[in-house]
Amino acid sequence: MKKNLLLLMSLFTLTQTIKAQEGFEQIIIAGQEDSKKVLEGYFQPAMEGFIYGINNGWAHTAKVHKVLGFDITIGASGALVPSSLEMFKAVGLTNINQSDGGVYEGPTLMSEQSEGNTLIVSKNGYDIPINMPGGITEDLPVNAVPSPTVQLNVGLPFKLEAMVRYFPETDFGEDGGSAKLLGLGLKKEITNWFGPLGKFPLHVSLLASYTTLEVAYGFEDSYSDYFYSEDGMAEFDLKAYNVQMLASINFPIINFYGAIGYGKGDTNFKMTGTYTFDKDGSYEENLTPPDLEFSAGGFKTTIGTRLSLGFFKIFADYTLQEYNTVSAGIALSIR
Repeated sequence: MKKNLLLLMSLFTLTQTIKAQEGFEQIIIAGQEDSKKVLEGYFQPAMEGFIYGINNGWAHTAKVHKVLGFDITIGASGALVPSSLEMFKAVGLTNINQSDGGVYEGPTLMSEQSEGNTLIVSKNGYDIPINMPGGITEDLPVNAVPSPTVQLNVGLPFKLEAMVRYFPETDFGEDGGSAKLLGLGLKKEITNWFGPLGKFPLHVSLLASYTTLEVAYGFEDSYSDYFYSEDGMAEFDLKAYNVQMLASINFPIINFYGAIGYGKGDTNFKMTGTYTFDKDGSYEENLTPPDLEFSAGGFKTTIGTRLSLGFFKIFADYTLQEYNTVSAGIALSIR
């Protein structure tokens, strides 16, 4: 299943990385407080990296299209996970025995350690072994969270340009999975605000964008001598925004561009369905999974270059932020 992670141009990339690590849901046997701390630590770099990545790659020039001019861009961003986030610590644990003073340390989803640790959870007098999954970066070209995009830009009056990223709600797989994405952006060229700059191949603009993404997928029903799940479903909801000031020097063949700005996003990850602790039929208890919440953002600086081959554009840039991000792609540009 981990081989699916190599399909980076799929919108469902993040979904596949999480599905590749199925089995993590059993940690909810430890109770809401302990399982929330462990799961948030495990997923943190993937969720935060996806926020940083999806806020990138919105523009590869500060120049706006003429009215009804357009471009279609296919690209991808990779948010590089800091090495300090390949491992995590969960503190203040009460039901997990294999910890030191209530502290557990293990690999995150974005770790090179492919195997996780076995936790011993105390539950109603029983000691239950839980095998936590490891990381998935050994299956990726680099330790980065990928965010593929398809985007349409259209020129409007008053030196404005509308930007749209859209994926209609689509079912996938055989487990009730679905996904939908909507990203809206607006770019306003302000080169004429600076007087004489308009005589040079320099362009300046302002950009704002907002993205929502909803992904759901189902777990296979499972049963063991202590845990079973039925109709399990994971739901992932992301909202992110981005504001930037852009500048570009546009020559006939090669362009250089840069930006400073701020981006932020929030995600919510929750599991629905029926999850039950059942120890050999002698004790049974319905389990409630915790809702996981993640937030990331901050100031960022981007520098990049674009090669113009007639209507075709090839671009690449690098963004300095908490998770430094590389973006690249191709575009078909008219007017």
